[in-house]
Amino acid sequence: MAPVASLNSVNTGRVLSVRQSFLAMIGLCFVGMMVAIDQTVVGMALPTIVAELNGFELYAWVGTSYLLTSVIMVPIFGRLGDYYGRKPFVIASVVVFGAASVLCGFSGSMMQLVLARALQGIGGGMLVGTAFACVPDLFPEPSVRLRWQVLFSSAYGLANAVGPTLGGVLTHYAGWRSVFFVNVPFSLLGLWFIYSYLPRIRQIQRGHIHLDWQGALLIAAGLSGMQLFVQFLPTHGMGGMAALAGVGSVIMFVLLYFWEKRCVDPLLPLDMFRNKSLAALFVMSTLLGFAMFAILFYVPLLLQGGFGQTPQLAGLLITPLVMFITVASVFNSRILVRLPNPNIMLYIGHALMIVSFASLVFVGRSTPEWVLIVVFVLGGLGLGFVIPNLTVFGQEIAGRSHLGIATALLQSTRMIGGMLGVAIIGSLVNYYYVRQVGEAIAAYAHGSWMPLLKDPQILMNAVDQQKFGVQLHNLGLDGGVLIDAGRAAMESSIHFGLVLVVLVLVGAIFGVRKVERVRFVRHVTSVAVAGTSNRSDGKRRRGRRYLPSRKD
Repeated sequence: MAPVASLNSVNTGRVLSVRQSFLAMIGLCFVGMMVAIDQTVVGMALPTIVAELNGFELYAWVGTSYLLTSVIMVPIFGRLGDYYGRKPFVIASVVVFGAASVLCGFSGSMMQLVLARALQGIGGGMLVGTAFACVPDLFPEPSVRLRWQVLFSSAYGLANAVGPTLGGVLTHYAGWRSVFFVNVPFSLLGLWFIYSYLPRIRQIQRGHIHLDWQGALLIAAGLSGMQLFVQFLPTHGMGGMAALAGVGSVIMFVLLYFWEKRCVDPLLPLDMFRNKSLAALFVMSTLLGFAMFAILFYVPLLLQGGFGQTPQLAGLLITPLVMFITVASVFNSRILVRLPNPNIMLYIGHALMIVSFASLVFVGRSTPEWVLIVVFVLGGLGLGFVIPNLTVFGQEIAGRSHLGIATALLQSTRMIGGMLGVAIIGSLVNYYYVRQVGEAIAAYAHGSWMPLLKDPQILMNAVDQQKFGVQLHNLGLDGGVLIDAGRAAMESSIHFGLVLVVLVLVGAIFGVRKVERVRFVRHVTSVAVAGTSNRSDGKRRRGRRYLPSRKD
């Protein structure tokens, strides 16, 4: 039975009682933890997955296939949630995500894993587009929302904190397949709490909605062409498939622009992009996604493939990065409403990320572990100061009528950036690794061992390394020299990619000045809770939100 809205939501800033709010948030916490754990454990397990299933050329696709389908789903279900309530879509998304996780665990090849990850991305996109927007639905007043959001942020951060270590331990002791099966208990617990306690809240009261499927198809085609262009460019140049994919992507995005201008209910309301502050936030979210997902996917490869560390040790070293996202988020929620200019937190966050990720360019196999931990702590603090504030600022600037789509677009642009980051950095790493390891091997043994080392899976597979060493020893050669050459090539190629990540963040910090100053003041608005009743008998519930003020 759906919970009933609180009668004093105007005074409390929430639509449910404290108990019902807590239980509803517990359900959201479980599904948030499921997504967070998946993001972190998969990155830690990927080097081992590649070593077992082969196919390093599909390394980036494991991430980009998930992000591509997620990007398409987020705005669609963000819009549907505004009109029909988010609860049924949250339930459906958890079912799809959990089932796809099981398929990932049973994958027998890299291509099967890529396809299963694409299905998992559909569930993840539905989840991000609806579950994350449930928090402002439950708590219309931002000061109340920020206090309750600590619960969600803490759970999400806890999952992030244990994710790398859990991924390393599971991969080593139970096999990489177990990192996908771990999603199942979280999905079952989340389903029970959400079904039992999450209300169905509609932000927009309309009898019928014309969903913009044409816009969704154009977005899918444009992003797919963009991804293929990024994948083909380093190896095929501007000719052939790369040029076709690039031109096709541009055509799809041009068609999308003109279609959305004439669409009655556009998937991407162009008027939101005319707001300079919102446009700046969308751009910053894209650049943040580029940097964040590139780090999550390729730093584990740097530690395991470049430095030769075990999955357990790599997981322990990366844990401070994701753990301090939570620490910074909690601290941010406490001080944000007290700052005369909350936008300063965006400057601080980006500056910390630049320092952290620039430092990673200079670390090597001889770098002390405590230095790596400090670097990751700074990166986590920076992410924790930026991620929640992009969402809070976007929700306040967009207003309640566009709350769902604004939240969805911020998540979508972050995923688009992540897709580009993983694809571009992956293409660069693959291209420069093959080139550099080829030069090193040619100088050592006339390139005769290039076929064995051009696929860097040997750098993560101890058994293959041992066989390789025995084979070369029988020929009077030192296999360790070639392995070291491969590690050096992997290290330098990822460092090259990290330079691009830093440049992206430098560009993002200049976008902060385009965001209008957000000042938190009270204003009365309303929400509607489906299937509930109180003294107004179906009239819209009254709540509050804070409106931003423009810069002085």
